[in-house]
Amino acid sequence: MKCLIFISLILFFFSGWVQSQRPNVVIVLTDDQGYGEFSCNGNPLVHTPNIDRLAKEGFRFTDFHVAPMCTPTRGELLTGLDAFRNGAVNVSSGRTLLRADLPTMANVFKKAGYATAVFGKWHLGDNYPYRPQDRGFDETLWFPSSHINSVPDYWDNDYFDDIYMHNGNRKEYKGYCTDVFFDGAIKWMSEKIDEKISYFIYLPLNASHSPHYVPDKYRESIKRSIKEHPEIVKHLSESKKKELVSFLAMGNNIDENIGKLYEFLADNNQLEKTIIVFLTDNGSTFGADYYNAGMKGRKTQLWEGGHRVPLFIRTPSKICKSPKTIEELCQVQDLLPTLAAMSGIKEIPKNLDGMNLFPLMNGAKENLEERMLVINYSRMPNFKVKYTTKNPAIPQRDGAGVLWKNWRLIENRELYNIAADPHQDKDVALEYPEIVQKMRNHLNNWWDAVKDEVAVVQRVVIGNEQENPALLTACEWLDVFVDQQKQVRWGVKKNGVWHVAVHQPGEYQFELRRWPRESETALQDGLPLKKVTDGWLEKGVQLPVRSAKIRIGNREKSKKITSSDKEVTFTMNLNQGDTSIQTWFFDENNNEICGAYYLYVKRI
Repeated sequence: MKCLIFISLILFFFSGWVQSQRPNVVIVLTDDQGYGEFSCNGNPLVHTPNIDRLAKEGFRFTDFHVAPMCTPTRGELLTGLDAFRNGAVNVSSGRTLLRADLPTMANVFKKAGYATAVFGKWHLGDNYPYRPQDRGFDETLWFPSSHINSVPDYWDNDYFDDIYMHNGNRKEYKGYCTDVFFDGAIKWMSEKIDEKISYFIYLPLNASHSPHYVPDKYRESIKRSIKEHPEIVKHLSESKKKELVSFLAMGNNIDENIGKLYEFLADNNQLEKTIIVFLTDNGSTFGADYYNAGMKGRKTQLWEGGHRVPLFIRTPSKICKSPKTIEELCQVQDLLPTLAAMSGIKEIPKNLDGMNLFPLMNGAKENLEERMLVINYSRMPNFKVKYTTKNPAIPQRDGAGVLWKNWRLIENRELYNIAADPHQDKDVALEYPEIVQKMRNHLNNWWDAVKDEVAVVQRVVIGNEQENPALLTACEWLDVFVDQQKQVRWGVKKNGVWHVAVHQPGEYQFELRRWPRESETALQDGLPLKKVTDGWLEKGVQLPVRSAKIRIGNREKSKKITSSDKEVTFTMNLNQGDTSIQTWFFDENNNEICGAYYLYVKRI
């Protein structure tokens, strides 16, 4: 009883403090690093002193879970809702779009009087109304889709001296991508400090996502570590070792930037005014190959190594006086209600899937024994899975992992006890039928609550003044995977459908392209192998394009092309409302080659 009274007094005095001086919030989310990618978690090949400092000085969550792929995690972080409720269930294939009617964490903090900003990888929709500037962020510096050099990204961006989107306009930035995003955040923070405005910053990095480009100096310490511990990588091919070196070198650069952030906050008397959050977006892409902190699995998998990740939260001492290790089962959906509570914000969305962990962090005895979580997401269309014979990009109940205490029910058929079997080698479903049934019942109830919502396709809006003209790319072909510029260079023989909402009726112009405008390349032409700062971009093959077709709803138009044409343009009058768009390129015998990877749409 005394403990509860003491905690209540802490929360009471804290509530008064935040009304006069609310804490700043900085969230750093890295890409494709797993639980074991940091020296504080035992990695023998890396030294990450600045991230380790966060772990030492802050709350360290050891049973914290995200989705096994990045878009679902990002949507869950920003909405506090499971991916199957918020619409952002996949990294591509028309299923990245975060439901436009949902408030985000940025909306919550902005409404509370904060200045808000994002620097880095968004990956929750490239078009209106899904862009970061549409979702509560005042300042936006970002690039589209899943990684730098994705299909909708500026052509031939290569992590160095790239062109990104800044407040709605493309702008070139000198330097390495991770440095650019941290430098942009620090510059913007300086302005807010001068203006005496509390700030909320979301720093979702593209590192350490492939391609693994990085300034070469960050590789040296990794190469030394591998020489000192050859047994860790002796089973890897030379090419795999080389990729691992670059991957871990990207982590060195991230750690250096965390140190730069620390230094800036300390020099400007902001450490005791700022909550710093650090986490990763899914399991490691490399951990299972060399060091995975004792876990099985990697990115895209339901094994523990696919979704258990680090979470470190450093708080001002006025908010939490005694940082500690949190061993309870937690998830990324918890961060919105937790950070809002820590910042004294009471007005947050209702019926969240996440819970407020602030009382737990302050010593309250929260009973989480019966907490059960569901992890589910849409797979890539080309994945081979056991739980369905349908396209795995279509969300299914049995693509889930259910987490309860030390139990893990995978794909509604296999059961593992990670306390007795941390590497999940022994399926004990037949030994514990009552546990399986309890977790299956939870999964069934969860699925019944989300199955209708997740079946609704999110639509890009065309013809709205907020984005006219608009660029649609093959990334939004529903349940078809074309996500990478190298696929455009290959000329992949794929096609798909855009699901759109026409904002207002009128005459629309549609410009079909195989290459984006900035490449200035004709439809039929190829491209040479290209040397970039830290690697090579593949050769672009020629395609024998002789004609093109567009279908909008049930109406079609076709045109022949010449060898010098860079685009094919059609005009159509459209009614307001939902419709679909598909395009085709054909050869001289009218055989289909592929769809237009790029479609520029303008309401005239």
